[in-house]
Amino acid sequence: MTDSTTPQQIAEHVRRGMFANDRALKALGMEVTEIAPGRAAVTMTVREDMLNGHDICHGGLIATLADSAFAYACNSYDELTVASGFGVDFVAPGRLGDVLTARCAEVSRAGRTGVYDVEVSNQRGERIAVFRGRSYTAKGRPAVPR
Repeated sequence: MTDSTTPQQIAEHVRRGMFANDRALKALGMEVTEIAPGRAAVTMTVREDMLNGHDICHGGLIATLADSAFAYACNSYDELTVASGFGVDFVAPGRLGDVLTARCAEVSRAGRTGVYDVEVSNQRGERIAVFRGRSYTAKGRPAVPR
């Protein structure tokens, strides 16, 4: 990266670098559809093997989707950042065949900590879950190799 690299180019570099090694996203069929500084969107289609005993998407997988958007958003500045915690509330079920999208937006980023909100919705725009993540940044370490 150079001094003339834009924040958007940095975010795109992070998306490519993180996704190359993101075995969890690939296994779950997730796709990072948007990235910008402090923002990201990740999609996932609910498959048969993602349904719980009630025939709805397992809540842990919805949380994983939201956590993934959070991870890409908070690493978008190319500083190694990890979750220090999160909370998730499920407001509607995800069903077989639904295309779920988790959209993450930065709320606050100061020093080594950040707060990010994620909304998960289905293809009809119906809210499925809300998520708030807290991050911790290891200053001086890139999120992906340069």
